[in-house]
Order: sequence, then C-alpha cells, then structure tokens
Amino acid sequence: MSETTDAAFAQALIATGPTAARPQRMQLFGQLVGSWRADCRFLDEESGAWSEFTTEWIFAYTLGGRAVQDVLLAPSPSDPSAAEAKGTTVRVYDPVLGAWRVSWFGAVAGDFCTLVASGHHRDGIRQDGTQTDGRPIRWNFSRITGDAFDWDGWVSDDEGRTWWLEQHIHATRTG
Repeated sequence: MSETTDAAFAQALIATGPTAARPQRMQLFGQLVGSWRADCRFLDEESGAWSEFTTEWIFAYTLGGRAVQDVLLAPSPSDPSAAEAKGTTVRVYDPVLGAWRVSWFGAVAGDFCTLVASGHHRDGIRQDGTQTDGRPIRWNFSRITGDAFDWDGWVSDDEGRTWWLEQHIHATRTG
C-alpha cells in the first residue's frame, strides 16, 4: 500500500465524533475515546501464573461515528521496549436490538470474541458473550471517570454458574 492509500484508509475509518443520529447512545463507549496507559494483568490458565505489563490502549470513533473502536497494544516479543497491536474491539450500537454489538479480533493470538453490551451495569458497563473456544465470557468496565477506569475479563467453565478472573486492566488517561 502507498502512504496515500494508508492515509485515505485511516481518514475513512476514523471519525471526528459520534454520529448525529445517536449522540447520547454513543456516549456509553464514547466516554472512553482517547489514549490510556493500561496496567495489565493476564492469567496463564495452564500455569496459573499472572503476567503483568504496561502499555497503551487507544479508543476512537470510527465508521462515520457509528462505532467506537479500540486498539490494545502489547510489548513486542522481539523488542520488549516496543509495542505492537495485539488486537482491536469494534463496538456498534444496534437500534433494533437496543444494545451494543461488540467484537474482539485478537489477530496476534488468533482469538475472537463476540459480546453484547446492553448499557450501564452498577458502576460501569457489562458485556456478555463467548470467546473462541465457546466458553461464556463477561467483560466489565467499572469505576469509569474522566481520567481512569478498570476493565475485568471473566470466564466461566460451567455455562455461567461460576466465573473466574482471567484479566484485569487499570487504565489512566494520557490523551
């Protein structure tokens, strides 16, 4: 691709703000638009060991302001001082469903998740769905302020009767 094509693609994808058709609905995830320092903890299910790293999590309006999309960066395996895109989540409000359709594309690890977010839950946003292996997942944004939020990823091995924490991210706004 040429630089001109790359720039045209980025310009077509990224929106300057929410769609005028649903600006209040877009605020649910729109409040996260910006750059965040992400202090991440991930549980290795096989070993039971937690890994920790700090990176950047970037959110933007996309698709004409009809979606909120993020890119989660992670330390590069070949250069720990550098970061590479780990994956992206696209969140689109579906007016027929009356909820948000959420899709995670984990291009590096080959994991893909589909969830639905119906709105506010307690002190944040709850998203329920399934991960690549079919197990139920629950992703919660909580303690959301203008400057920080927490994100927890939960997994169930028994069809949602019990849940265990797989991931935790504490994010602070950098831009």
